[in-house]
Amino acid sequence: MRGVLALLRRDVRLAFRTGGGGPLGVGFFLLVVTLTPIGVAGDEAVTRIAGGVLWVAALLACLLSLDRLFQADYEDGALDLIQLAPPALEVSVAVKALAHWLTTGLPLVAAAPVLAITLGLPFSAFPALILSLLIGTPGLSLIGAVGAALTVGVRRGGLLLSLLVLPLYIPTLVFGAEAVSRAAEGFETGGPLALLGAVTLFAAGLGPFAAAAALRVNLR
Repeated sequence: MRGVLALLRRDVRLAFRTGGGGPLGVGFFLLVVTLTPIGVAGDEAVTRIAGGVLWVAALLACLLSLDRLFQADYEDGALDLIQLAPPALEVSVAVKALAHWLTTGLPLVAAAPVLAITLGLPFSAFPALILSLLIGTPGLSLIGAVGAALTVGVRRGGLLLSLLVLPLYIPTLVFGAEAVSRAAEGFETGGPLALLGAVTLFAAGLGPFAAAAALRVNLR
């Protein structure tokens, strides 16, 4: 347990020390959301697509730091030590995905209500927006960990990582945006949120094992 907490603290510190994590993700999130009203004519049109815009921006912001999830540790040899450490590699992968969510996903959840105001999203949809991001963004980090493990050691693997991960992000994007859109229109959001939670639970159950298997292959 002590080693797990030490790894979590280390990854959180490194995420902010290297200039990635929350500030970079929130900055990108802010940039996308503020530019959208400029490119879309009409306040009603912006409001109508607000849920989708917020979710697309959050998804892309999560992608920014995924390529460094294992790459930095691979380059300095720390990944070999993590593999040999007492916690199973699957546990270490889950901890690193949690650290990624704490430094990237959680700040996006905190910033989303403020940025939603600029898109004219009704206040009645704010609970669904926050809840959908809280449920869905951990899944983005877990799915992203699989892509990061598959591309570890690949030079300039950021583009390849995006191509691998983005199709897997589509269910989370669809259900998350649908929940916010339904809330904005006054409809019930239980269905999309339940499906969003199912995707995240599936990623939590399978992601660490798939990522650990990919890392073992790449570390041979």
